[in-house]
Amino acid sequence: MRIVVSCWDETVRMLLPHARDIDDTELERLYDYPAELSRPWVQVNFVSSPDGAVTVGGKSHGLSGPADKKVFMLGRTLADVVLVGAGTAAIEGYGGVKSGEVRSAVRARLGLRPVPPIAVVTRRATIAPDSPLVTDTVVPSIVLTCASAPEDRLTALSDAGADVVITGDADVDLSVAMAELDKRGLRRVSCEGGPHLFGGLIEAGLVDQLCLSISPLLAGGDASRIAFGPPPVAPRELELASVLTDENFLMLRYRARHA
Repeated sequence: MRIVVSCWDETVRMLLPHARDIDDTELERLYDYPAELSRPWVQVNFVSSPDGAVTVGGKSHGLSGPADKKVFMLGRTLADVVLVGAGTAAIEGYGGVKSGEVRSAVRARLGLRPVPPIAVVTRRATIAPDSPLVTDTVVPSIVLTCASAPEDRLTALSDAGADVVITGDADVDLSVAMAELDKRGLRRVSCEGGPHLFGGLIEAGLVDQLCLSISPLLAGGDASRIAFGPPPVAPRELELASVLTDENFLMLRYRARHA
């Protein structure tokens, strides 16, 4: 993997052909969360084709590659919690994060818990209590839902071992959801989609960093874009923090100016 640029100034610069290789230590430094967080800090991870598709055949797997997966898994290694929408979790076949999927030595050095929980956003509590998200976990999954969800579903999920958290009345209030994660000491938030959840985070002004991998595939079709939902009051301005390249993939990292 090669780093192309890791800073920002007002000068227009050519990124290629001059670049340098980086090792895992520098990769971790680039993608680590800010120190001494006083609130949840939300990083969003997506892979997209150059023509804007986020899936091939309905799943993101068809766009991914080894370098993109490495950055994606590093996001889990460095996180307190993995945030995901229920639709994406169902389509992509999510279970809990396993010990072998994260770098235990890195987590121990950073003072993190051995494995981050999955926090699932679901307005109607549509997760089945026998799904891998509930049953195939090292630590209990967190279900971020709302009071209008059917009571029998909430009870079944709680009885199955999930941490069911009410974060709104008729819909999930993502600001309340972040406050609930904060209460649990979960401030390093790695969001893995999908587009509706990302759109909601943008609308609420909760995105601190976007890690966007561009896959070298033209996907065509009618796949969604990376964010979908009501627009914010004004578009959020981002800073380009780093650009990596490997096997024709681009791994872009943008930070919100307030972050």
